[in-house]
Amino acid sequence: MNSQKAFKKAQRFIPGGVNSPVRAFGSVKMSPIFIAKGNGSKIYDINGNEYIDYVCSWGPLILGHAHPKITSAVISAAKKGTSFGAPTVAETELAEIICGTFDSIDKVRLVSSGTEAVMTAVRLARAFTGRKYILKIAGCYHGHSDSMLVSAGSGSALYSKPLCPGVPDELSKLTVIADYNNIDSAAKSFEKYKGKIAACIIEPVAANMGVVLPKNGYLANLRKLCSQNKSLLIFDEVITGFRLCFGGAQTIFKIQPDITCLGKIVGGGLPCAAVGGRKEIMDMLAPCGNVYQAGTLSGNPLATAAATATLKILKNEKIYAKLEENAKMLEAGLLLAAKNNNIPMIINRIGSLMSCFFTKLSVENFSDAKSADANLFKAFFAGMLKNGIYLAPSPLEAMFISAAHSKKDIAKTLFAAQNVLTRL
Repeated sequence: MNSQKAFKKAQRFIPGGVNSPVRAFGSVKMSPIFIAKGNGSKIYDINGNEYIDYVCSWGPLILGHAHPKITSAVISAAKKGTSFGAPTVAETELAEIICGTFDSIDKVRLVSSGTEAVMTAVRLARAFTGRKYILKIAGCYHGHSDSMLVSAGSGSALYSKPLCPGVPDELSKLTVIADYNNIDSAAKSFEKYKGKIAACIIEPVAANMGVVLPKNGYLANLRKLCSQNKSLLIFDEVITGFRLCFGGAQTIFKIQPDITCLGKIVGGGLPCAAVGGRKEIMDMLAPCGNVYQAGTLSGNPLATAAATATLKILKNEKIYAKLEENAKMLEAGLLLAAKNNNIPMIINRIGSLMSCFFTKLSVENFSDAKSADANLFKAFFAGMLKNGIYLAPSPLEAMFISAAHSKKDIAKTLFAAQNVLTRL
C-alpha cells in the first residue's frame, strides 16, 4: 500500500483521514505521506522512502526520533505497568525538575496535552481574579478549547468571533483580541474592559503564525500592563519550553509570567503537558482548592519516564550549543540560496525554532505572516519533499531542528533548497 491508497482508506474511517487537520496537507494541496518509522533525524514512509525531518512531531522530538535513552526509559516503565491512576514517585521527580527550572513556577500540575494545560490555566485565572474576560493575542494558538478558538475580525479589533461552528458566540465574546507586538493594542483592550480582564495569554515567541519574535520591550510592557490592571499573565510555552534553552522564552527574555503552560518537549514525545505557577494560584486546584481539574492518564508512567529522560539529557549534555550552530548554518544557507535565485525570502529564527517567509517585508505579526506568498511556499514544499526533505505542510508552521540533525543533513537540505529555488 502506498500513501495515497492509505490516505483513501483512512478517509473511510477517520474524518478527513487524519487525527489532526494540518496532517492532511490541505495547505499545500497534496496528499499526505504515511510514516512507518523514524530514527534520529530521519523518517521513513510506508514505501521505505527516507526524509530528513524538520517537523519532529511538531516540536517534541528535540533529541530526534527513537533516542535510545528515551526508548529504554519508556520500555522499562511499560514493563512495570502503563497506567495506575494513582500517585507515583515518577510524577514528583518530573514536577521537581520543572519547578527547579522556572523561577515563576512554585507548583505544577501534569496533564496530557497543551490544550488541556491552557484550559486549566484559563480556569485558574478566572477563579483567582474573579473576572471572566481573557485577552488573547491574534495569531497565537493555544489549543482548541472553546475559549481560545477565536480570531480577530481585523488586525486591531477589540472584539472576537468564533473560528469555527460549535463555539457559541456568547462564549467567544469573553475572549478579547489584541495584535502581537503592538502594546498599544493591548493597552486599548485593558482600557475598554477595565477591571474585567482575568488574564492575558500569549506565546512569548509566536510559533503558530510561523515564528515571530517579540519586539524589544514588548513582553516587559505586557507584563507591566497586566500588573497595573491586576490581571494575570499566562505564557503559553508549549512550543518554546525547553526548546530555546533549558527553561523557556521567559528565561531568555527575563519575564516572569503568573502561569506557564508547557507541553511537547516536556513529554519527551509522549502525551504529556503541564501547567504551573505561583503557589497561591496553583493551590486553588482541587483537592487543595475548589477549582476542578482531573485526568485519568495525567502523569502516567510512560509519559513521565520519557519526559524525565529527555529533560535530564537536555540539562546535562550541552545540546543547545549544537542546536544553535546547526540552525544558524541552515538559516544562512537558505537565505543565500534564495538570494542567488532572486526569490524573496526572510527567515525568523530563535535557537532551533525558525520559519521561512516568502516575502521581502519583515514579519512582526499575524497580518504580516499571512501576506507572505503562499503559492511560492507550496511549490517550495513540494520540491523539497521530492528531494527527501520533510517540512511542515503549512506556511504558518515552524521548522524544528533537533540534536539528531547533522551537518551532513544540513548540507543535503541546502543542496536540495538550491535546486528547488533555481527551478522556481
